[in-house]
Amino acid sequence: MRTYQSVVILKPDLDDTQVDQTHEKISQFIAKSGGEVVKTEKWGKKRLAYKVRKNRFGIYLNIYHTSDPAKMAGLENEYRLYDPIIKHLLVHLEKDEWDWAMGKAAAAEAAKAEGQAQDSGEAKKADADEAEEEAS
Repeated sequence: MRTYQSVVILKPDLDDTQVDQTHEKISQFIAKSGGEVVKTEKWGKKRLAYKVRKNRFGIYLNIYHTSDPAKMAGLENEYRLYDPIIKHLLVHLEKDEWDWAMGKAAAAEAAKAEGQAQDSGEAKKADADEAEEEAS
């Protein structure tokens, strides 16, 4: 199983319930390709840089999922044929990219920064104690 990121742009005239239904259908496509949706981000309606299928706006979905690499062509074909999707991008993510996307890297960096802050705080306290002893 490999890790992937799918960014899909949906037609701008869909309401929230239709977007949710479309997300469920995309999740079914991913499950059909032997995968599982891990995380979904709804970026909302954005202006496109250029017209895509006569649309100036689109609703963005960012989906992180796992899947069988042999079935990716079938998944892209499903994306291409599904009418509410006006544009899609499917990218294979390496381990470090996947960890960053899932927030593990951010949590590790925060813990590391916190550890460094504690270390520097202890060093400042030790320096202050030494200065106090020298003054006495």
